[in-house]
Amino acid sequence: MRLGGIVVFVALCALSAYYIYEPIPDAIEEKWSLMLICCGFKTLSHVAYLSEFFGLKDFMDVLFIVTYMEKIVPVSDENVTVTVEKFDGVEVLLYQPKKQGGDAELRRAVIYIHGGGWCVGSSRMASYDVLTRMMVTELDAVILSIEYRLAPAHHFPIPYEDVYRVTKYFLQEGVLAQYSVDPGRVAVSGDSAGGNLAAAVSQQLQKESGQQIQLKAQALIYPALQALDLNTPSYQQNQYIMSILPRSLMVRFWSQYFSSNKALFRAMMANTHNNLETSGLLKFVNWSAFLPEKFHKNYNYSAPAVVELVGEEAVGMDSPSQSFADPRASPLLVPDSALRSLPKAYIITCEYDVLRDDGIMYATRLRAAGVEVTHDHYDEGVHGVIMFNIWPADFRIAHRMTAKYINWLKENV
Repeated sequence: MRLGGIVVFVALCALSAYYIYEPIPDAIEEKWSLMLICCGFKTLSHVAYLSEFFGLKDFMDVLFIVTYMEKIVPVSDENVTVTVEKFDGVEVLLYQPKKQGGDAELRRAVIYIHGGGWCVGSSRMASYDVLTRMMVTELDAVILSIEYRLAPAHHFPIPYEDVYRVTKYFLQEGVLAQYSVDPGRVAVSGDSAGGNLAAAVSQQLQKESGQQIQLKAQALIYPALQALDLNTPSYQQNQYIMSILPRSLMVRFWSQYFSSNKALFRAMMANTHNNLETSGLLKFVNWSAFLPEKFHKNYNYSAPAVVELVGEEAVGMDSPSQSFADPRASPLLVPDSALRSLPKAYIITCEYDVLRDDGIMYATRLRAAGVEVTHDHYDEGVHGVIMFNIWPADFRIAHRMTAKYINWLKENV
């Protein structure tokens, strides 16, 4: 009996070690902490999949547990005043520096858009609250954090439209004056899906001839920028290596941003979701042309298949196919002429991230169009790491990345 118990114990330990262990590259710091975080995400993803499979709860509803766990009630402190406002009907958190006596100087401002694959996340998460307070105090800036509506309850373009409406509302002389913001020193920024929305808003604003106040800068943190080719080298390299954002989860985020139809998810997983309508746009995301050679790794470029779906697979696909070809959803899908007048850009990419190549291709194309670009690539970085700024996920790289990000804003906004 005692021997049998030992055997069971050893078997459980081996199974746990197999489940927890992930091959983490040598360049990554705090390996065991990251491994445990990956294990937590992996477990939650498996629970979400099983819940959806058995019809208990939608995948994203389960995944939203992480958002609930990290949600706080942001409150004012001795340095920062926090208020909840409605800008054109959309809820925002407004972080302002505590006013100094007699200080009438206009401040810079940053419109910040949280990540989470358009489906999860919140400006009220503790990690965003920490980042935002640092920006307020170190930049002496007004930070506007947008609580946009999420998919799959609200598919594209609703999350984008929420962010765009807030930005347009804020960029009015009277509103900026109300918050003592200099009209010439406003930036937009975001991480992951928030970086996608920030890039899309920047593009849309410069198209409008009647828009008097324009953004001075855009700061994009490992942004998702295109949904046409989900098999770039970074998607292939990192599809299994990290469980925080494996390829399957990113593809699920993309598909649910556009539609709840599982046919789209299956097509995107196979990278066979392009049709004749989108095929002409593939030139804008040709990684063999826009990625520096070192990021090609051992992968050879093969253009995504162009498939005309029929039968059940085609049901409900027309609208999503138009959506993922929309530059408001995929900002990389614009000609060079649409990039030339964009504000200066700061782009962060991480080596161990399926979205790495999106950010690098955008940096390449912006530079070629004459836009001033600062690109910081982290060889030791993983997706989402800038948010690992509080216990139990308090990583040194997060603090280094945040310091460089804030310093760029300080020098360029």
